[in-house]
Amino acid sequence: MGSSDDDDDRRVPLGQTFQLDPSREVSNVLDELEDLLKNGDVIEALSNKGINASLALVAIDGLRAYLDGRKADAADDLGTVAEEIRGRLELTRSDYKETN
Repeated sequence: MGSSDDDDDRRVPLGQTFQLDPSREVSNVLDELEDLLKNGDVIEALSNKGINASLALVAIDGLRAYLDGRKADAADDLGTVAEEIRGRLELTRSDYKETN
């Protein structure tokens, strides 16, 4: 191994701090998840488990907004998702109580 094997183009000069910005990678992952949740087979599989893919997409929007620093938008989207899930849980509970 030569000394060139240890060379790293990401060196940070002395006195400076290395700053990582994962926003592009996170955005790519969220884009892939979004595409997956729009796939008909995935929607069907999730629906069979009682999971609404549209709500999951809104949750992704909320997470994306939060990670972008748009906290008000994030709170709105994630709050909507939480309300919908709570409402659906209540319906499920009331349906369960009526059948027993």
